Amino acid sequence: MTDKGLVGNEKIEEDIRMLQQQPTPEILAVTLSAIRRRMNAGGQFVVAVSPEGMENLQLRVIEHDGKRWLEAFTSFDEQMKGPEQVMSTFLADIGQVLRMAAGSDAVEGLILNPWNRTIMLDKTFLRLILGH
Repeated sequence: MTDKGLVGNEKIEEDIRMLQQQPTPEILAVTLSAIRRRMNAGGQFVVAVSPEGMENLQLRVIEHDGKRWLEAFTSFDEQMKGPEQVMSTFLADIGQVLRMAAGSDAVEGLILNPWNRTIMLDKTFLRLILGH
């Protein structure tokens, strides 16, 4: 059974798959629009929490090419595809996650589904989705 906050995220996964197969500006725009629609509909992402210091919860950060990115997932299935299948996760509002990544000087942005249906949302893309 899928959590109701995740219902609809499969459209984001489909659009990312299309973008991976045919990386064009048009398909990128469709994908970013799908993320915005899910955000505006109250959708959620699965986010992982770093285990150290549970009294001060911190979203997990992934390093890619020497840069740090927040990580989030469109579904629990996507989260389970990674090397670390057992992690503390919770559901978070898409808008909150995007604003957190956009507003943090400690990260470049957000990697959505880092193991499979991946899109790297830098701060420019995050601002576009958020409408800034």
